[in-house]
Amino acid sequence: MEKAKIKKEIYTIDAEGKVLGRLASEIVAILRGKNKPDFMPNKDSNNYVIVKNVSKIKVTGKKMEQKEYFHHTGYLGRDKHILMKTIFEKKPADILRKAVSGMLTKNRLRDKQLKRLKFE
Repeated sequence: MEKAKIKKEIYTIDAEGKVLGRLASEIVAILRGKNKPDFMPNKDSNNYVIVKNVSKIKVTGKKMEQKEYFHHTGYLGRDKHILMKTIFEKKPADILRKAVSGMLTKNRLRDKQLKRLKFE
């Protein structure tokens, strides 16, 4: 039996002036292949997303000063809380990558789909 060839499609999105969560959900829909008529939840869509102007993304409310990202080092009592503002100043693409990662389904396809998210 021969596998059906999945066509590789590349989508380019300009993030300037777009809200973080709405942009992330748009990217997730493309990465999962929900914009195609032959969508199946267990099938990989092979779509690539290139995001431009990530540093000009909008964040609503007081999230920039108040939202914290949590990370545990693995040692007792060693949990790290980093503000969104500090991550955004160093690498704004990480904020969008974390948002997209949280919206993707938690299964084996998740890592493959995240690798197809590129930033310019």
